[in-house]
Amino acid sequence: MPRIQIPVHPLTREAFRPYGDVIQAAESRHYTINQGWAERYADMADLDLLEAGGEPNVGVVRAAPRPMPLKVTVMERHPKSSQLFIPLEPRPFLVLVASPGEPLRPENIIAFKTRAGQGINYRRGVWHHPLIALDQSTDFLVVDRHAKDENCDEVSLEQADLWVGEL
Repeated sequence: MPRIQIPVHPLTREAFRPYGDVIQAAESRHYTINQGWAERYADMADLDLLEAGGEPNVGVVRAAPRPMPLKVTVMERHPKSSQLFIPLEPRPFLVLVASPGEPLRPENIIAFKTRAGQGINYRRGVWHHPLIALDQSTDFLVVDRHAKDENCDEVSLEQADLWVGEL
């Protein structure tokens, strides 16, 4: 199989729309609350967590930085829910996605580099790479589905010669 180099694009709402939502306060609907002492940013993501008895789960994931260049060896999807990630420090991270559906094809994977202050929400069924922190360990606030049933499909890409391009 020939080597596939995945180019990295800046993360924008428009470019990411087929895969989910970009979480970014500056570009969200907002209004003043708490007698004018706070600004509320609202409607940032379309959470989809309740399929088949699922419940919202809020947690923190600490992701170690990945070495670059990155050989892509696995992609995953959550067929019953969305999955939201917001870095707790203003650090960029890398996002690899492919449209929902079968089969996952390496040549359809696209990469985005977030800006500091951006998070993402994957839509249900969107193929994505596990978290990719850059330069240093990063804590992420995670909102996803909690249930006793299985909600993660993984596909090995070990055989593909698939690499993330220059950042």
